[in-house]
Amino acid sequence: MTGCRVWGVLILFNAWVSAVNEIGERTSTDDERKRSFETEGSVYSWTGPNALARSALVERQERLQYNCEELFGEKNSRDVDLDPESFRNILVDEQHELLYCYVPKVACTNWKRVLMIATGKWPGNDPMEIPADQAHSQGTFQRLSNYTLPEIERMLVTYDKLIVVRHPLERLLSAYRNKLEAKHEKSSRYFQTRFGKKIIRRYRRNATEQSMANGDDVSFREFVEFITDDSANDTTNEHWKPIYELCQPCLINYNLVSKYESLVEDATEVLERMGVDSVNFPAKPASSEPTAKKLDRYYSTLTYKQLRKLANLYKLDLKLFDYSLEDVLGFSLA
Repeated sequence: MTGCRVWGVLILFNAWVSAVNEIGERTSTDDERKRSFETEGSVYSWTGPNALARSALVERQERLQYNCEELFGEKNSRDVDLDPESFRNILVDEQHELLYCYVPKVACTNWKRVLMIATGKWPGNDPMEIPADQAHSQGTFQRLSNYTLPEIERMLVTYDKLIVVRHPLERLLSAYRNKLEAKHEKSSRYFQTRFGKKIIRRYRRNATEQSMANGDDVSFREFVEFITDDSANDTTNEHWKPIYELCQPCLINYNLVSKYESLVEDATEVLERMGVDSVNFPAKPASSEPTAKKLDRYYSTLTYKQLRKLANLYKLDLKLFDYSLEDVLGFSLA
């Protein structure tokens, strides 16, 4: 299947809501939005330990819809040509009627681990016992892109849809540190071989033979030069690709929009909504220094031109998910 006309009509939740409104079965009142958090046999209270997380999820869903409409108007609601491959990052949990768009460097390994336990793909209840390689194995989860058009249409309308987002500049730094800066790790060795050698040959003057052979000493400045190089066509990878391109957030109405900053609280609410009590989402290790504490050290090495290019690369992620460059840089580039 190479593409299909009018996909937007099939997958836009807003279009579905509008159609049902016409026959008087649905309204957009506050009570209705609260009822969207009620499932058969389980009614959520708007008080209690998860009240703030539950309220935040509703607010983020509405903000994302508003931001999409402000940016694109009605362009995404009709006459849209899409390649089904654009749904390859969306994993399907039929048991709990959940679609999860995984975003590398936004806790996707732990979310995959949790879903493995929730769906019976792992016998224990400790997510951290699951090897990362197994969580990312190609056959572990079904992807939405593997289903038929009628099945995709049904799931996009009836299933819960989860996306976890992070400040794009923080996510980018995490990708660099994990995949290119880290030494003697399997995953970093792959990226250093595939991208590191290429970056050094292309952007470093008088590079040593050792650097070109190993690709393991790429600077953050060289990395940014690589991913923002408009003249190159080999710079894209899902670990730094914008979330907008990975998850199609203005075509799919994500009703569960989690943020990395409130990861565990959001996950607790999502798991309760799914009816899963067999596993807890792993807390962030207290001993490790978060990437957010290292932002100034790395971004202060970039030129103004490079910062402008990054702002352009991630402009949709920044706008759609209410992030600001000032959060990281301390100043605006406007």
